This record gives sequence, structure tokens and C-alpha cells, in this order.
Amino acid sequence: MKKLILGCVFILLQITLSAQAVNSYNDEIERWFQQRYAALKKEDGWLNLVGLYWLEQGKNTFGTNDQNMLVFPKEFGIPFAGYVELINGKVILEANKNIPLKVNGKQQQHPIIFSVDSNINASVSFNSFHWRVIKREDKIGIRLRNNNAPLVKSFQSINRFKTDSTWRITASFQAPLFPSTLPIKNVIGQTVQMKLLGKLIFSIGGKIYSLDAVEEGDDLFVIFGDATNSSSTYGAGRFLLVDKPNTEGKTFIDFNKAYNPPCAFTKFATCPLPPLQNILPISITAGEKKFVH
Repeated sequence: MKKLILGCVFILLQITLSAQAVNSYNDEIERWFQQRYAALKKEDGWLNLVGLYWLEQGKNTFGTNDQNMLVFPKEFGIPFAGYVELINGKVILEANKNIPLKVNGKQQQHPIIFSVDSNINASVSFNSFHWRVIKREDKIGIRLRNNNAPLVKSFQSINRFKTDSTWRITASFQAPLFPSTLPIKNVIGQTVQMKLLGKLIFSIGGKIYSLDAVEEGDDLFVIFGDATNSSSTYGAGRFLLVDKPNTEGKTFIDFNKAYNPPCAFTKFATCPLPPLQNILPISITAGEKKFVH
């Protein structure tokens, strides 16, 4: 009887510890997404984008009037604000008289707000609107933001699959034999060469799969697709950040942290698309689902 009681106590202890581990993991995933939601709503997040304007060489007039080359949203409130001039890889701002545009918080005359050959990339602001110049291969443009954009105010969360720790999968990391790049297409039709860090090899349901990873700060960055795309998840795939491998070449892929690319929220982003080898033939029922505006 004593052995039976001790056995029951041991089993109950194991169940309790297991339940605590599950709750701890669920809490970790919830904290991760709450941090993601907060980042989305920041001034440099993805929810406040209201325009993306590719510049032509020479002068590009801007304002809310349809006669401008760059037609800003009506909420901007200035029919003819001035022009930006693209010349020799530099972008120069010229505001019309009495238009209080600020460059890095100060009003300036004829400032260079961007230069390909230097680190100049100034922030231009007016009331709740602000923008910087972006460069995508041979294209240079203005990405306009509004801190009072409707999506910033209305956003609460993103639907997700139920957290399931079985989607946190051990992976082996295989670095390339020689330094190489991975060609990645983006939604505006360009092909960008990204530094290939290596291949993540893992098993799901007894079958071996792999994902190519590129560099993203201190993490491995994975752009992937799967059989849920266009049904329950975003049609152009999702993103993953994966810890770099340990000294034994091992890491974890946590599909519970799979998240939508910026293009799921706005048409004013230039998202990369999954390379063909990163489109998995199975359903990854973990992480974020489609975002519904």
C-alpha cells in the first residue's frame, strides 16, 4: 500500500510539474506576442504607414492636391507642400513658403534628407505625419507615416493558433561550405541577394524538412510558406526568428512564434517572399493567422 501511495504521489507530482511547464511556456508565448503588438504600434512600426511614393529623377512635387506628382492623403492638410529633388543619389527637400516642415525636429532650408553615399537619412515631419526615404535596389522613395492612422487606433491583436509546445522543434544547423547569398524576391518584383547563413534541418511527423535562413541582427531569419497559406494564414507566407545554433550546431524552431510580414497589414511595404525551397508541403498550424482589418 505504501508503495502504491508513493507511486500515486509521484504521478501527481509529474502531472503538476508538466502543467506548470505548459503554463510557463504559454505565458512566454503570450509575452512575446504582446511585445510584438506594442512594436507594431510604435512610430517605426507597420500600422501607421499611409503612403509609399517612388521618386523620379529631378523634382517631385508633393501635397494633397491631385496635381502633385506625390499625392499625400487628404489628412495631411496641405495642397501644395513643396518638392523633393532626386539627383545623383541624393534627395533634397524644398518646402513651399510658410510650410512648417521639420527635418530631424528643426526647420531647415534646402536640406539633404538622404544620400546613397553617406549615412544621411533624415526624418521629415509635419504634425502627426513623418517620413524617411527608403532605397530598394535601384528604387528610391518616400515612406509616409501618420501616427494617428486609423489602424493604429483600432488595432488590438492578431488571431493565432492555440499555443502548442509540440511546434517547438529541435533543428540542426548546416552552414554553407563557402560564403553565399540567397536570392529573395519581394512584392515589388525585385530580386535581392541576402546573406545565406545556413540551412535548418528538422523533423515533423517522422519526415525530414529544411528551411534556408538568412541574417537578421543576432538571429536567424526565416521566410517560409506552408499549406495553410491563403486559407487560415497570410497568402504570401510568414516570418520566423530563430536563435543561432549552440556549439553543437543545435537550435529550436518555434513555429508558435511564426508571424505575419508587414504586407499583411499594409500595401505600403516591400516584403520579401519565401524562396521555393522554403515552402513546406505541410500545414504549420501554429503562430499567427491572417490579419483581418
